[in-house]
Amino acid sequence: MLTIKNIAKSAGGMRARAVFCLSLAAALAGCSVLPDPPKRAEVYDFGPGLPTVASPTASAGAATATPAALPPLALAEVSTTGMPEGSTALLYRLDYANAQQLRPYAQTRWSQPPAQLVQQALRDELGQRRAVLLGESGVGQLLDNGRPPTVVRAQLEEFSQVFSAPGTSTGLVRLRVSVADSTTAGEKLVAQRVFTVQRPAPTADAVGGTRALAEAARQASAEVERWLEQLGR
Repeated sequence: MLTIKNIAKSAGGMRARAVFCLSLAAALAGCSVLPDPPKRAEVYDFGPGLPTVASPTASAGAATATPAALPPLALAEVSTTGMPEGSTALLYRLDYANAQQLRPYAQTRWSQPPAQLVQQALRDELGQRRAVLLGESGVGQLLDNGRPPTVVRAQLEEFSQVFSAPGTSTGLVRLRVSVADSTTAGEKLVAQRVFTVQRPAPTADAVGGTRALAEAARQASAEVERWLEQLGR
């Protein structure tokens, strides 16, 4: 009888250990199928910018000469049209599939809404040879100083990476810019123009798209500056 009891006790212990091992294995297996924590989105901006480099063919005197300062202007806040307002998503289009559909990258975003990034690019470019005041308060400051200012208003109509083929894309920026003289009686429109700039993306992904769009925004800003000089503003 003692032997039978010992055998029964031993069998019970083995069953308990087996149940414990199975429970532990199930718990470990359950842990292995838990979802990974979500990846943090990669955040991009236009970079620190590059200083203007003098032409190597320019003479020493011309290279050191300081260009004449231009009249100050007021730069209104850049608005958007046809784009999600306030969104920081990096958008792209598949031109070869459905060019009318804007698609966001899931794990990539801008540090600020594109309109604010473009406004900063404009301010950096226009401010190289003149004072640039932002927003409606800037208009008021210039009027208070007795200077009817030039007011630049820009509307961002397109800011996306466009794929013409699966491995080929460009950064597309379309900016509608109007120039007006501000007076105590209101603004008088001087000129309006649409600037469309495309820059090739070095890679057919989000990283290449952000680089191409940053370059396109800088080029558009430089074209706006040249246009203002042609207008005598």
